[in-house]
Amino acid sequence: MTEDDFVTSSLCNPVNAMLIGVLREMALPDAWLVAGCLTQTVWNVRTRRSVGHGINDYDIFYFDPDTSWDAEDVVIRRIASRLDHVDAKVEVRNQARVHLWYPAKHGRPYPAVTRSTDGIDRFLTVNTQVGLRPQADGYELYAPKGLDDIAKMIVRPNYTANFSVANYAAKAARWKSLWPEITVMAAEE
Repeated sequence: MTEDDFVTSSLCNPVNAMLIGVLREMALPDAWLVAGCLTQTVWNVRTRRSVGHGINDYDIFYFDPDTSWDAEDVVIRRIASRLDHVDAKVEVRNQARVHLWYPAKHGRPYPAVTRSTDGIDRFLTVNTQVGLRPQADGYELYAPKGLDDIAKMIVRPNYTANFSVANYAAKAARWKSLWPEITVMAAEE
């Protein structure tokens, strides 16, 4: 799978395409559409399912040094106001503040990051370590471990400080029920 193939397939999902347009319009700092909404759209295209099949939510990351909840809430509301007509759950997170709430919510460490792609690097699975953002001349794709696992429909653990075998198992089981074609690699404690 080439980067162009990935981008083309990802943007077959009208929600992904619209969110990329919102990111282009809003010009948030270091903003990306990330993770499952991209990977799962590609899987859906490959398996000839509806492009939105199985997608729980659409994640937008951005990085703003203002780590106040109020500043993040303003961005969340600005994006939500552009999505009134969209039937999709969109989660917007300032990666500069994730370390402030993640340990209490998930019981796992989460050291501070310095950019949005650091957050992508910490995703639970290799196949979701992907981000897409608009550029003046097209799109920028961030896939630090490549696109092979996405193309081959392989789910494998990404062992980072916040990795949880239980969370990985739950996510992989849900995905396997929705995309029986995937291959799930076992996670080790």
